[in-house]
Amino acid sequence: MDTTLLLIICIVILALAFDFINGFHDTANAIATSVSTRALSPRAAILLAASMNFIGALTFTGVAKTVSKDIVDPFTLQNGSIVVLAALLSAIAWNLITWYYGIPSSSSHALIGSIAGAAIASAGTGAINYTGFIKILEALVISPFIALAVGFLMMSLFHAIFKNFSLGKTNRGFRLFQIFTAALQSYTHGTNDAQKAMGIITLALIAGHYQTSTDIPMWVRAGAAVSMGIGTSIGGWKIIKTVGGKIMKLQPVNGAAADLSSALIIFSFTALRLPVSTTHVISSAIMGVGAAKRVKGVKWGVARRIVITWIITLPISALLAGLIYKLIALFIR
Repeated sequence: MDTTLLLIICIVILALAFDFINGFHDTANAIATSVSTRALSPRAAILLAASMNFIGALTFTGVAKTVSKDIVDPFTLQNGSIVVLAALLSAIAWNLITWYYGIPSSSSHALIGSIAGAAIASAGTGAINYTGFIKILEALVISPFIALAVGFLMMSLFHAIFKNFSLGKTNRGFRLFQIFTAALQSYTHGTNDAQKAMGIITLALIAGHYQTSTDIPMWVRAGAAVSMGIGTSIGGWKIIKTVGGKIMKLQPVNGAAADLSSALIIFSFTALRLPVSTTHVISSAIMGVGAAKRVKGVKWGVARRIVITWIITLPISALLAGLIYKLIALFIR
């Protein structure tokens, strides 16, 4: 077996592992509000999220194509297989570190930063496709602010519509509604997050000369969907605790407003074929909902810690990927 084929096999395994880890790392974000408000039991929420993530992952490929060609050019990338391998190892390592400490960091930032860092280590800054890379960064930066605003507006709208309703009846109604919003949010999570592993496998196939187009093979789509679904079924309870309870005290109406807002934003960016951080979007929507209810009710200290982690993820993952690339390159030429 030649070295390139061996590297591709390792990349496929690691990419599916990344989707698996992404599933249990980010599933918490999709179902945290419904679990925290007791709209769904943890077991029911995880089964629902796993099913909807799987369906979402099979539905779209636009984000995958963006990841495969807009950060670096897969047709001219030097040592492309090693670049992708280093990027995956870096992103997985950062995901596991933040999961262990219960920090809802961004898998998207980790992966995109890692691809850029490994590519620069391979061929210098000229390896980056700046037009596409900047477009992706803009989506990652803008989406949380949009989610914050939409969450604020959604909660304000709910408050205006239901302010004269019985609190008990309103909470019961929104608990039922949260089953729908949790399913919708999990579906949109699959349409965006699962695409990233598909994109990086396709990038590796092109760089290794096993594929000549950016079309996503069906076996790649199915593999990523299954991995995401299995990872989702395990869940991430530490992050559920942070997202679902530490940012603000949630009631069913707050949870429904946050779920609906974040699902709307994620799906909108999926339709534009742009990757976003579901963690950023969901956490920002919760903050927006909390601010609409009572600004002081949002625990901004926890929010600040989350934001700092968001900011440092991309440069740290890029540096880590560059170091891993240099290490691998010592042994593989």
